[in-house]
Amino acid sequence: MNNKNKIVKAQCTDKDQESVYLSVVIPVYNEKQNISYLYENLNSVLPGIGRKYEVILIDDGSMDGTFKELLSIHEQNDNYKIIRFRKNFGQTPAMSAGFDYANGEVIITLDADLQNDPKDIPALLKKIDEGYDIVSGWRINRQDKAISRKLPSKIANWLIARLTGIKIHDYGCTLKAYRSDVVKNIELYGEMHRYIPAVASWMGISVAEVPVHHHSRKFGKSKYGISRTIRVILDIIILKYLLSYSQRPIQIFGLMGLITGLIGCIVTIYLIIMRLFFNVPLSSRPLFTLSIFMIFIGLQLITMGILGELIMRTYHEASGKPTYAIREIID
Repeated sequence: MNNKNKIVKAQCTDKDQESVYLSVVIPVYNEKQNISYLYENLNSVLPGIGRKYEVILIDDGSMDGTFKELLSIHEQNDNYKIIRFRKNFGQTPAMSAGFDYANGEVIITLDADLQNDPKDIPALLKKIDEGYDIVSGWRINRQDKAISRKLPSKIANWLIARLTGIKIHDYGCTLKAYRSDVVKNIELYGEMHRYIPAVASWMGISVAEVPVHHHSRKFGKSKYGISRTIRVILDIIILKYLLSYSQRPIQIFGLMGLITGLIGCIVTIYLIIMRLFFNVPLSSRPLFTLSIFMIFIGLQLITMGILGELIMRTYHEASGKPTYAIREIID
């Protein structure tokens, strides 16, 4: 566990950590009109689970009076805790802060825009109790625009499932349940919060899906549009690298370097033979210059792979972060 986790945990007693079963993490950004309804929906479900719970509301730099609404909820019910950011950092940092602060054995995330339904929380908890590490909501009847939201999401879900082997129909659904020991061992960057099951797949986790309700947005406006598609594509590329090559970067950069350098060498040898034995001038052959460049590019890629290996090893040795994940120890 990193230092910021230790700092946050120092604010809570051992008794609190042991007694809380469920932590609900909700990032909030400019959702003033939705907060009171969100509280009503949560309050109609959470007391009925029969276990101690907490709700962590992360105000991600809202500027519409959202914080005042959150403060009102906290004054009514001290199970509701607030983390207030100094500015808008984004949903992934908000999720990360919620995970760091959460004390529950199980952590559930959902959006504050009322599109996720808290009534689905018991179904997710039931699956977690069956022994799964992550339970993902599946918005079978999704209430979003087809072109700007549904189509890019379907393409991304298909790509991620093919690349990672974790077959989930709806990676984009925020309503998910996690065992805390899984999610607290993941560092989130960029916009990776939606791909936590894929990021955690290196641990050998078990994942289940549960069909959940999805409602159309009544108040406010969506924070995402068609422009998000580009960011999703870039996230998928970095996700593939992290899962397949982050522990052995030489295998991707070295392979690319060997292929590029080998092609460059073959072309160079061919052109030299043509010059020596067939008197073909090289000055009129741009291919010769290209082949030399390919050799140097190949060497650079191999060097990048070696440097990547050194950085990776230094990172793990300096931070003390293991390259494995233990489910349990029986002694």
